[in-house]
Amino acid sequence: MSPEQEKQCHAIIHTHAVAAGAGNAVPVPGLGVATDIGTMVTMAMALSAVFGDSIESNVAKNIAVATLKRTVLKQPLKTIAKEASKLIPGLGQAVAPVVSVGMLEAAGWAMAKELERRCQ
Repeated sequence: MSPEQEKQCHAIIHTHAVAAGAGNAVPVPGLGVATDIGTMVTMAMALSAVFGDSIESNVAKNIAVATLKRTVLKQPLKTIAKEASKLIPGLGQAVAPVVSVGMLEAAGWAMAKELERRCQ
């Protein structure tokens, strides 16, 4: 990954992670997962463009779901804590967005590396 591609990936990943964090502030269990997946689909499409490729939304969704699964399996307690915290008024709005941003940052970089490999 060139320095310019890394800079573009950083901007895309960080922007999408913050957007997902904002969506996870809503205190409804399960809504955060839908927000995360939706955000990751658009992130996958934007990241593929960085590497000179263009993917359709169904391909981006498959990549997003697979990457999110791997991230959740590596960090199951964070995922459970994120969703469970929403059951406690006030706590969910504080915990869920922070955890979501961290998870999407990690998933975004994993996705960027995978897309870079696919586009070479």
